[in-house]
Amino acid sequence: MLAATSPLFDVYAQLPFEPVSGEGVHLRTAEGRKILDLYGGHAVACLGFGHPRVVETLARQAKELTFQTNAVPLEVRERAAARLLSFAPEGFDRVFFVNSGAEANENALRLAFIGSHRQKVVAVEHGFHGRSSAAAAVSFGAREKWYAFPQTPFEVHFVPRNDATALASAIDADTAAVIVEPVQGMAGAFELEPRFLKAMREVCTASGALLIFDEVQCGVGRTGFGFAAERCGVLPDILTTAKSLAAGFPVGAVMATEAVASRAGRGSLGTTFGGGPMACVLVETVIDTIETENLLENVRTLSERIRSTCRVGPVKHIRGAGFLLGLECDRPATEVRDALLTRDILVGTSTDINVVRLMPPLTLEAEHVAALAGALAEL
Repeated sequence: MLAATSPLFDVYAQLPFEPVSGEGVHLRTAEGRKILDLYGGHAVACLGFGHPRVVETLARQAKELTFQTNAVPLEVRERAAARLLSFAPEGFDRVFFVNSGAEANENALRLAFIGSHRQKVVAVEHGFHGRSSAAAAVSFGAREKWYAFPQTPFEVHFVPRNDATALASAIDADTAAVIVEPVQGMAGAFELEPRFLKAMREVCTASGALLIFDEVQCGVGRTGFGFAAERCGVLPDILTTAKSLAAGFPVGAVMATEAVASRAGRGSLGTTFGGGPMACVLVETVIDTIETENLLENVRTLSERIRSTCRVGPVKHIRGAGFLLGLECDRPATEVRDALLTRDILVGTSTDINVVRLMPPLTLEAEHVAALAGALAEL
């Protein structure tokens, strides 16, 4: 384990084990434990650990070119953008690569304000969009708990989940954007109703506000679709994603329609590391792997198996979509998490204190679902 006194900021509560390697959907600890990872590093490890295609891609690209700035063209950047657009819902035209989900949301919000002369953003209660200034401003509860900045960069109005009436009342001619997670991750895998999201699309179109789907956590195959926008049948003006996009290498992306992308003139957006060749070549690899290994079907099939077999022990209900699931428990989620960890299964918690969060690699197999079901039944 790490030393008791660390040079790092003490801002994370840490679990009582240290992973030193990973293979497939398992982590190995310094003591030799083999832990089934159903949390995936906050939904990042979409292909698990040590996937041969990821390893080969990293090694090949590292020999060719590890980094270059956006000030020069890169074929791999163009290829990755085209590949991402081909995987996304039809209707997006442009991609801006960044480094993280928060940065993607920050730039999506900036796009909404460029040239609009509007002052307000509408967000949904319990949503989480990141910890940078604008992204945190639209994260529910941030200002009361950890925001810290003396003021937000714009007015924010929060509406209750699935309340179309409140939504329509909140959006007016001064609303630049509405931002929403179709499946709220930090809130415990709460899937918003398609009719609510469709109403959101209609009122945004009518008012001229941009609709932003934050698919940082629920995108890139996690719901059993390329993106949750396909699952609910709604096309936003902007879609952001990150986490699973490069299987563990830092990258985020903003996708937008041509009309929205044309707002951004040269110099209006920027990033140092975003769009680097290492990240971009992994974007290609992740999407190719998801498609060639039929992982979307795997997610849909095993998600249903989790729902049918894991409502045992402390689990009273299962919500969410695909491999972004919330196990609603009869006791605090931390108790369930800790008990599962003693059985060498790693899960996550959420801001809903009774909901355990599952975000396993898309490569999960039936035997791993059986292991979870068996462990839950013992609790």
